[in-house]
Amino acid sequence: MEYVMGLVTNKVLLSAVAAWFVAQGSKIILDVMKGTFTFKRLSGGGGMPSAHSATVVGLTTATAIVYGTGGFEFPMALFFAIIVMYDAVGVRLETGREAKALNRLRRRDLQEHKQPVMEQELEEKIGHTLPEIIAGVLVGIVVAIMICHFLP
Repeated sequence: MEYVMGLVTNKVLLSAVAAWFVAQGSKIILDVMKGTFTFKRLSGGGGMPSAHSATVVGLTTATAIVYGTGGFEFPMALFFAIIVMYDAVGVRLETGREAKALNRLRRRDLQEHKQPVMEQELEEKIGHTLPEIIAGVLVGIVVAIMICHFLP
């Protein structure tokens, strides 16, 4: 029981989890307002704000608040966050662009009654633009500050 209590009262963990929920919930609300909501959004990547960025920045910010910046915890969290955000805006965004091009080729092949280049469409919205990353960073910082300063 002590182990479970340690997890549910861990401000670093709570900050990361809450930042993810806030960012993912924001995406759902924005999609509903735009009329573009699909159930894929509940677990899918991409979109505004970046849940990846919010999660790792929530983790990093809470680590800095709880443990300070002088130990090993903060640099580990910081470089983890940098790698995740770089991947989201670089590799994953480019993969989404490539998926879009391949899906266009697939649709063209189907219209021309040819064998499609792939059996099914690829997921196109898996990366993030820089504004989506920045919004996720802000969500992560705000959520971590709120959790670390206002929870007992």
